[in-house]
Amino acid sequence: MKISHLKTNHIVNPLGFAIDTPTFSWIVEETDDTVQTAAQVLVSYDSDFKQIIFDSGKVDGSLIDSVAYCPPITLQARTRYFWKVRIWGESENAESDPAWFETAKMDEGWQAEWITPDWEDNQTHPILFHSFELDARPVAARAYISGLGLYHFELNGQKVGDEYLTPYCNAYDQWIQYQTYDILEHIATGANLISVMLGSGWYKGRYGADRGETDFYGDRFALICELHITLENGEDVIISSDSSWQAQASPVLESSIFDGETYDARIGQSVPASGAIAGTQPVVIDMALLEARRSLPVKIMEVLKPIAVLQTPAGETVLDMGQNMTGWLRFKTNAPAGTRLHLQFGEVLQGGNFFRDNLRTALAEYIYIADGTEAIVEPYFTFYGFRYVKISGWVGELNIDDFTGCVVYSQMDVIGEIKTSNDKVNQLFKNALWSQKDNFLDIPTDCPQRDERLGWSGDIQVFSGTACFNMDSAAFLSKYGYDLGKEQAKCDGMVPHIVPMANLNKGGSAAWGDVATILPWNLYEFYGDVAILDQQFESMRAWVDYIKDIDESSGGKRLWTGGIHFGDWLSLDASDPTSRRGGTPHDFIASAFYCYSAGLVAKAAKVLGKDDIAEAYEQLSAEIKAAIQKEYFTATGRLAVPTQTGYVLALFMDLVPDAFRERVQDDLIARLEEDNTHLRTGFVGTPYLCRVLSNIGANDLAYKLLLNEDFPSWLYAINLGATTIWERWNSINPDGSISSTGMNSLNHYAYGSIVEWMFRDMCGLNPSTGDGTGAGFRHAYIAPKPDQSLQCARGRYRSAAGWYESGWRIDEGDKLTVELVIPFNASATVVLPDAHLSELTINNQPLQDGVQDGDQVIFTLGAGHYEIAYLNWQASSRP
Repeated sequence: MKISHLKTNHIVNPLGFAIDTPTFSWIVEETDDTVQTAAQVLVSYDSDFKQIIFDSGKVDGSLIDSVAYCPPITLQARTRYFWKVRIWGESENAESDPAWFETAKMDEGWQAEWITPDWEDNQTHPILFHSFELDARPVAARAYISGLGLYHFELNGQKVGDEYLTPYCNAYDQWIQYQTYDILEHIATGANLISVMLGSGWYKGRYGADRGETDFYGDRFALICELHITLENGEDVIISSDSSWQAQASPVLESSIFDGETYDARIGQSVPASGAIAGTQPVVIDMALLEARRSLPVKIMEVLKPIAVLQTPAGETVLDMGQNMTGWLRFKTNAPAGTRLHLQFGEVLQGGNFFRDNLRTALAEYIYIADGTEAIVEPYFTFYGFRYVKISGWVGELNIDDFTGCVVYSQMDVIGEIKTSNDKVNQLFKNALWSQKDNFLDIPTDCPQRDERLGWSGDIQVFSGTACFNMDSAAFLSKYGYDLGKEQAKCDGMVPHIVPMANLNKGGSAAWGDVATILPWNLYEFYGDVAILDQQFESMRAWVDYIKDIDESSGGKRLWTGGIHFGDWLSLDASDPTSRRGGTPHDFIASAFYCYSAGLVAKAAKVLGKDDIAEAYEQLSAEIKAAIQKEYFTATGRLAVPTQTGYVLALFMDLVPDAFRERVQDDLIARLEEDNTHLRTGFVGTPYLCRVLSNIGANDLAYKLLLNEDFPSWLYAINLGATTIWERWNSINPDGSISSTGMNSLNHYAYGSIVEWMFRDMCGLNPSTGDGTGAGFRHAYIAPKPDQSLQCARGRYRSAAGWYESGWRIDEGDKLTVELVIPFNASATVVLPDAHLSELTINNQPLQDGVQDGDQVIFTLGAGHYEIAYLNWQASSRP
């Protein structure tokens, strides 16, 4: 038995994060035991556990939950706590290694001040620096620091930490994050030097929904820094930013999220420089805005080597990274002093030549002015979305080995894997995962390359289920939810189109705004931690109340009519082919999500023990459903919204009168047949399309949509060499030409939501039955839906409860084998389709404890590895 993956608030050993109430989680693996019979959790001030502050004692296993356990302890500021767990099974027991978390300043006041260079120029990038002496050996040291827009922090000439783009992207007018660093290894007895280089970033650089032309959060570079150092002689030393600090010009001449960076190595980063030195002065920034970090570290998570150096027909030198990625290029150069190296970044070639028109106004470039010495070069304050890099001004022969692609995203584990017998489907899964990595850089962006890179609420709403299957997204999306709540509070319940709002003060669109309810419910189902519902509940409720107020003001019909919505964004069924908002009536989409979100608020309230509130929102949801049925269904059950998305929403959100459900299912199938069994859906309908088909007896059509290779389809992009998910179904034309440049990203994860169907339906792995029961995969719902168009499919997933596997293979035409792995102390309801109890074996023994329910068999399994064989399988066929 082994206990692994210990996390506090879904983070491994978090240092200086916002933690008011710690939640512990872990996984038990490498054991033949199946049930946790007893458990014990200890918390201590020391790693030897001699100063224990909490001991649960050895208690019944049902009393300690490995998915989300909250010890009743009160935390102190700037304190490290150690914890460990011992687990007993039926025959084995094990003790974990210690884990730890360390609190930030919490409610403690700041001695440091916000400071800015004492010069009039707000554009010159500064380095702020300060020297200090320590007259004894330091034995403990922490830095609490934030900079606006971005900061690069060095002590004694060494970078502190391995994070980039701190203090990250959030609603700076609502809160500003500070980070905590253990700096003991960077300081020493005697003289020490702290230097902080500042960049523009999201705070004061060109950024926002209007391409960054107006309304920055702020116009001055600023720094706050407080060092707490304990010396060997017992003395505590505090070094604080104030007007005694100095400033000098940085070698970073320009920096921009959209446009890139210019760096003049001749200026250098050494401090103090030989040039002009300026003082600093206080700058007025509300200290109440400072909060402990919630953002996961953004790091170089992977590196890629270029696969080719291309000489294009236009005479350009272009590096091909072989993968559309987010980050930057690191390179080695020894160019003569004054040489200007110019790198430009793009996603696609056109006519064999470098191309960047789809980046619109984003320059996406890096300029390095050499100082004549050999250097390893990379930017400090920007990132790019790219596959191709055009290099100009290179001196001498270009060596491909001198270049490395740094793939940068928030630190999250990849925890999901899909493999099938179809290589193109496997590539589709990889593309969705790459688009997630590339767009999960502190906020879930729509795209990483053009003059946008915004946290569009609709995109992450539709992708959040896939995101949680692919990567451990709990802490990352919890931070986004926190920002969402902050922004929503100043909008009277309206959810902005983008979070953080930057300079787009608009919102209130159906499906986009419903991120407020759908995202936290998904997080709860996947991770089983009630804290996310507690954090977001007022946001969830406020969004539904916002819609209800609109409803009441227009007569209280329990429908959402009017307003400006994005509709079924980028669907292919609009009567006007130039419209981006689709052919499904917006009032139907809005009313459907109104009903769905009200129901989710009721579910969340029930989990939180708010029974009166739950009852009220259940009633509201029921009233909306009744109004939708009255407005949009005829007396004979015909849905007056005969689009693919209309049918799919009605079925998925349970809006169809019971008596007419079969008719609506048939009408959806007929609609698909009229559309030549090709999808016509956009951002709203696509996430649910295959999921609905697989659950209404049209599983074969779901697979047909998955495996279509002509436009529009997922594999169309694979056949054209896509390595990420595109924004449009036809972002690239069959001849390789780009279809448009005004709004055409080649790295947009929304349509990657098909991966959620792959996990939930193709492989059959679901976190619960839909009401939150068994959340966190404590009790899963496993219902694989095979189809003969594939020979095999398998999903592997490290859930909050442990490793699950669910897959199937078809041999010799009619022999179906289902393989399942259920982790320690978990269980699952298993539903096998097209099955007869008498013709099933499990681990080579007859299956005896199942229930025949029509053409499916239902049974429950505990932890273990199972091989289930159909003695005679044939997929059901529709008439």
